[in-house]
Amino acid sequence: MTTKKIHVYLMPGMAAKSSIFKHIELPHDRFETHLLEWFVPSKGMSLEAYAKKMNSYIKHADPVLIGVSFGGMLVQEMAKHIAVKKVVIISSVKLQSEMPKRLVFAKYTRFHKLLPTSLVNNLDLIAKYAFGETVTQRLELYREYLFVKDIYYLDWSIDQIVHWKQDQCDPRIVHIHGDKDVVFPIHHIKNCITVKNGTHTMIIHRYKWFNERLPAIILE
Repeated sequence: MTTKKIHVYLMPGMAAKSSIFKHIELPHDRFETHLLEWFVPSKGMSLEAYAKKMNSYIKHADPVLIGVSFGGMLVQEMAKHIAVKKVVIISSVKLQSEMPKRLVFAKYTRFHKLLPTSLVNNLDLIAKYAFGETVTQRLELYREYLFVKDIYYLDWSIDQIVHWKQDQCDPRIVHIHGDKDVVFPIHHIKNCITVKNGTHTMIIHRYKWFNERLPAIILE
């Protein structure tokens, strides 16, 4: 008897390509992976509307949604509108209370509106906000993984992150977080699987950890 495959959809973080998952390999006899990509939202588009639009690219029933960083926030919104088998978020947050103080400060002062996102050709700047670190020694790496440089998309994404409203989450959400994450510091995070020495970009640099553990995490 052939075991029905589990369809796993992978959503990258803000401004990143789905190629951040290129080293993620799940057993082909049990899983089939599908890559999602960001698109530029229409003017005034809410995160809820964006999530519903992204759901139109989900072609299988009861999928597993895996999202990184802002992509983790998005897949949680997507799961509010379709039936899913499981939601896994990586290097992300699942509650407003897990946001770092600087983002809370930005929400009330609108300081984030002053971020120079118009400098879209400044790769180091974009990488800082997308990945949480500069590209001094990893320029080629981030040139490979950065995708969306549209000014409106970047402004929209930062605004959605700052104003994300979630006071409670589905307890079935699996949260994987690195203890060296500088974008979403782990001391704000509750109830997660901790990756020792994991940074905000650990989906790229610690792919072996994920390849060894994701199958069991999905199936449990």
